[in-house]
Amino acid sequence: MTLEWEQVIVDSADPVALGRWWAEALGWVVVNDAADEFEIRPAPDRLPGLLFGTVPEAKTVKNRLHLDFRPQDQRAEVERLLALGARHADVGQGEVSWVTLADPEGNEFCVLSDRRS
Repeated sequence: MTLEWEQVIVDSADPVALGRWWAEALGWVVVNDAADEFEIRPAPDRLPGLLFGTVPEAKTVKNRLHLDFRPQDQRAEVERLLALGARHADVGQGEVSWVTLADPEGNEFCVLSDRRS
C-alpha cells in the first residue's frame, strides 16, 4: 500500500485572503479559488498543495504542526515575508539559527538558515 501526500489543510477565518497571501509568499498558483476552499500548489499538476478552509473559531494556541522553509538567503527572505505581512513569533524557541514567523492569521512557520550555516 502507498500513500500520496495530497495537501495540508489550513483552518482560517478568511481562506481567500490567507490563501492569496501564501500563494504570494511561496510563488505558487491558485488551483481553486472558492470562498470556502481555496487551494494553492507549486504548479497546477504538482502536489502537495495547501488548502485553506473556513472555521468559525480564531487560532488561540501554538500550532501543533508547522511548515519549515529553507531559502538561499535567510535574511532577505525574512525581510520579504515581513513586508508581505508576516510577523515575528515567539513560541519559546530561544536562541536558534531559524526565524519563527507567523502569517496574517497567526499560523507559525520557520525560515531556516541556508544549508551551509
